[in-house]
Amino acid sequence: MRIRRPIVAGNWKLNGSRAVCRSLVAAVGDGLSAQGLGPPVLAAADSRVEVLVCPPFVYLSELAGLVAGHQLKLGAQDVAVEDAGAFTGEVSAPMLRDVGCQYVIVGHSERRALFGDTDERVAGKVIAAVRAGLAPILCVGETLAERDSGQTLAVVRRQLAAVFSALESASLAPAAWRELAVAYEPVWAIGTGRTATPEQAQEVHADIRATAARRDATMSGALRILYGGSVKASNARDLFAMRDIDGGLIGGASLQAAEFVSICKAAAG
Repeated sequence: MRIRRPIVAGNWKLNGSRAVCRSLVAAVGDGLSAQGLGPPVLAAADSRVEVLVCPPFVYLSELAGLVAGHQLKLGAQDVAVEDAGAFTGEVSAPMLRDVGCQYVIVGHSERRALFGDTDERVAGKVIAAVRAGLAPILCVGETLAERDSGQTLAVVRRQLAAVFSALESASLAPAAWRELAVAYEPVWAIGTGRTATPEQAQEVHADIRATAARRDATMSGALRILYGGSVKASNARDLFAMRDIDGGLIGGASLQAAEFVSICKAAAG
């Protein structure tokens, strides 16, 4: 029996319009209800799955009420290290909290590769999120070259260590362990149609849990570790059946309501 409540998070990336986003939230909410996973089930602390959507920044405030009405959670796709100041174009953790966000994705491979987020900057963003009362979803993962050269576990451990050490130095651990989730997303499987096999994903998830246990034994059993990387309705059940996979961070499939709802149903078991 699963001891950790699964999370399924939809990362909409740079997609949508006001009308499309509102329609998608409604369709997901109605679809979950039709599967017996809507209110009041999603509102219960012991419900079978926690579902959140992460739209672009500009739609967060407008969608907050609609998301809450369907008992979904609202997340942002990124966050600034800084809380305020002369940082044109940035969006701070307190601002995200103010418009109704409960979660934030941090360290996605696209932010690391395209926008220069280093391990240290990712750690700073996690700290900013925790201090503002947001639950970070920390993304980690290796490139194809790193996997082919046998560096997968070393890369993931390095990315984790930067965040764990920063939280400890900021005196935010161990309390932060209760809020933190980790998403393992092999870079070579994001948006490519390629997916790690359930066994490949489980190997890394198990190592993430063991790495967490070496920092704090109490964190290991409770830490929720999601898989991301071309998750679809057709492969979700096999992935989520793995012992250490606690749901998914879903990209393209989260833009299709029926597909996303099927993934949520698979996570609910």
